[in-house]
Amino acid sequence: MNTVTLEVSSQEELNKRFLRAFEGEQQGEFISFDSPELLFKVISGKRWELLKVMTGAGPMTIREAARRVVRDVKAVHGDVHALLSAGLLQKTEKGQIVFPYDSVHVDFLLRAA
Repeated sequence: MNTVTLEVSSQEELNKRFLRAFEGEQQGEFISFDSPELLFKVISGKRWELLKVMTGAGPMTIREAARRVVRDVKAVHGDVHALLSAGLLQKTEKGQIVFPYDSVHVDFLLRAA
């Protein structure tokens, strides 16, 4: 199974993972955010729904993604571009969009201030 981990991670933690990967240790697929607020801003409720219908579904057009989430194409278009900019979605050579993972794991720790 091809799983991506969405995480909140400091630069120090990213550097440590990079060094482990440089030494040959498999790290898996990660998309990191600086804060929980940024993660929730990028992946709003409607964008989360979009990712859910695209998980494991293969490449599709924006129009097909909009049909699957029962939303206006223009609104989905805006969400797709935000998710492309964040590195969550990819564009194929044919111009379709794809979320190239079969599952998503979200990982962050909330500590007392």
